[in-house]
Amino acid sequence: MGKKEAMIQALMRELELRKEEFKDVLVDCIYFGGGTPSVLETEEINLLIQTVYTHYQVSADPEITLEANPDDLSEAKIEALHKSAINRLSIGVQSFFEEDLKLMNRAHNAAEAVRSITLSRKRFQNSSIDLIYGIPEMSNARWIENIEQALALDVPHISAYALTVEPKTALEKFIKKGIIPPVEDEVAQAHHAILVERLEAEGYQNYEFSNFGKPGSFSRNNTAYWEGKSYIGIGPGAHSYDGKRRAWNVSNNPKYIKAISQNELPQDVEQLTPTDQYNEYVMTRLRTQHGISLKEVLALFGEKMHEYFLQQSQPHIHNHFLFQEEDRVYVTKKGKFLSDGIAADLFMLNLSS
Repeated sequence: MGKKEAMIQALMRELELRKEEFKDVLVDCIYFGGGTPSVLETEEINLLIQTVYTHYQVSADPEITLEANPDDLSEAKIEALHKSAINRLSIGVQSFFEEDLKLMNRAHNAAEAVRSITLSRKRFQNSSIDLIYGIPEMSNARWIENIEQALALDVPHISAYALTVEPKTALEKFIKKGIIPPVEDEVAQAHHAILVERLEAEGYQNYEFSNFGKPGSFSRNNTAYWEGKSYIGIGPGAHSYDGKRRAWNVSNNPKYIKAISQNELPQDVEQLTPTDQYNEYVMTRLRTQHGISLKEVLALFGEKMHEYFLQQSQPHIHNHFLFQEEDRVYVTKKGKFLSDGIAADLFMLNLSS
């Protein structure tokens, strides 16, 4: 058995081993992400999806997304995916400029990015692209050109993230040597503000800090994550969450396959304390357009945490980073880019569970 076949068999077996975790849950989205899932053949994708249907309850119209890079999406590949059970594509474009793509060490070029979106839009009504902002030496004008190109391609969903410099990468080395200027928060903040203004003018909703969708095109996968719903991650390095515990699989492929072949789950598990659960709730909900429900905080976490949240939020309300409207607390446009830092101020620490 080849390595790829062994991995697919292990993924199918893990799905079966973990079916009890979701015995009372209706699966509404299936997401192929991490690594390069587009290397899977259509038959292999359908086999994994069928395994989900065999062991889990699946909704009548689930969102089934596949992440892909532009250089993987030939016309033949897109046609094959269209004939599979996949009904949504998420394309890792990152930028429409060659200099940005080279800086981020991407395998595709700008022409491939445009071509992959153009071809995929003919077959997939529901699709998304990823863009990166805050790139060193990216002017506001060039960032606006990136946005305008995405709009011209009529993509219904856009995910945009600030550039992060990963350790031991070429980008980190270039910055340390002074070849490339460092990433600046002020630039990223300006780019995000431009993005929000331009996309909202075109009818997109910023339903979560990094995600923008036309009505009816919000990612169910993203929405479920930011609403704190349970999810199961299958495969090496995959993470899972059920509201009270977090688990993650070993990231080593041979170790993963060996454990699964012995009917063992190769994962570490962290039990979340009530304080952890409160902090998780604050962190995720604050990033969304629906904000934080005070009634929900009280119902889920009790009077002490409810009072603590009200107390900690007051300085940010005073500084116009947060605002309260009836039962809910939202981040203002002024505070949007600072939402993670604001959330950290609202966290509760050292509460005995």
